[in-house]
Amino acid sequence: MNFFRKNSIVSISLAVLLLALLVFAGCSDSSATTTPPAQVELSVLAAASMTDALQAVNDLYMSEFPNVTVVANFASSGTLQKQIEQGAPADVFISAAAKQMDALQGESLILDATRRDLLNNRVVLVVPVNSTLVLNDFTDLLNSDVLQIAIGDPDSVPAGTYGKQALDQLGIYAQVQSKLILCSDVRQVLSYVEAGNVDAGIVYSTDAAITDQVKIMADAPAEVNSKIVYPVAVIKSSQHVAAAEAYIAFLFTDEVAAIFEQYGFSVVVQ
Repeated sequence: MNFFRKNSIVSISLAVLLLALLVFAGCSDSSATTTPPAQVELSVLAAASMTDALQAVNDLYMSEFPNVTVVANFASSGTLQKQIEQGAPADVFISAAAKQMDALQGESLILDATRRDLLNNRVVLVVPVNSTLVLNDFTDLLNSDVLQIAIGDPDSVPAGTYGKQALDQLGIYAQVQSKLILCSDVRQVLSYVEAGNVDAGIVYSTDAAITDQVKIMADAPAEVNSKIVYPVAVIKSSQHVAAAEAYIAFLFTDEVAAIFEQYGFSVVVQ
């Protein structure tokens, strides 16, 4: 009787051990650790002035992280702000000014802890490359041979806001206001100048750097250019917060800083 009881106990123990080994083997299946992470599509809303630089950055990011697809939409920061306020699905916002980011933060539409200052830029006065105008300073826009000046709409385009600040600071805004052609974003300003549709335009130095169809005549006052900053943050409604945070962290790496500097931006020292 004891013999059979002992054998039964041994059999049960072996069965339990075998079952445990099978379960362990199933849990440690190598396919579980080699399966690539789920595909993620990140929507990035960015200021129009970043178009070329950020496209280069995104190409690099997707080559290093093929499981992530970055879809970037570029427009004036004011337009993008309104889209976010209206519930447009997006993960990351990069503004060309603090104003738009401040507004979204005040409405609790971004994750405050993710907000960081990313880039600096400069506002400059440009003319068509074949122009014979002599404009040594923004005040030369008062000259009678300057008939039309393209500028981003100061209410929604940061480059236009900074341009207006420059004209205000120099005390000439009222005198040149009738010459201003308001544009929907800074790239439209650039295209008007390139085509010779206007005599001059106010853009970022980074915009002027991407074309050989315009030439820079003057910088805005240093007091204005020193205020230009591009903040970045994760949008609160994002469905991919961790991936969005990882993307922002990538923007602050040395390899990305080199790309931004190649396109004329200055990277904010952290």
